[in-house]
Amino acid sequence: MAVSATLHCLTGCAIGEVLGLMVGTALGLGTLATIALAVALAFLFGYALSTLPLLRAGLGLGTALGIVLAADTLSIATMELVDNAVMALIPGAMEAGLVNPVFWLSMMLALTVAFLAAWPVNRHLLARGKGHALTHGFHGAAPTGARRLIPDLSTSTLVAAIVAFMLGGLVVSIASDLEVEPTPTHAAGPARTP
Repeated sequence: MAVSATLHCLTGCAIGEVLGLMVGTALGLGTLATIALAVALAFLFGYALSTLPLLRAGLGLGTALGIVLAADTLSIATMELVDNAVMALIPGAMEAGLVNPVFWLSMMLALTVAFLAAWPVNRHLLARGKGHALTHGFHGAAPTGARRLIPDLSTSTLVAAIVAFMLGGLVVSIASDLEVEPTPTHAAGPARTP
């Protein structure tokens, strides 16, 4: 359960981190502003992904958010602290840009290290009936009415989506690095030297 809880949190964090870096880069924000945006979005998406199953189970928004804040804050904070520290320690990672393989490889490493740091935190919380233990009983509840429209995103689906996104970003950045400027061709053929 601790692995599943950590992967679930990691997915929300990864979505927020990458989105924040994309928006910060697109808007030309400085490094600190981009990091602040990425961290804020990581918390937002982490909380949102944890709130959906509770809403689907029939809890009200205020109640669901209260449970999620208590359950996920320490896990997300741990991930964000470790993720950003790793990114800051890798030379060139913060300045790499989204079409640079260094960014994507660094992000993959940073998220892996963040997972390894947050897993024992989640395990500790679960062992004491806290963290995701607060939300676990609501997962898989049969929704009624319009609540059936709330997506039921399994952890494996979320992880597959984020892995595909990260690999896609890496492939695009590698392809961008390999792109060669086409040389102009002349109708008369190659120039001859006398």
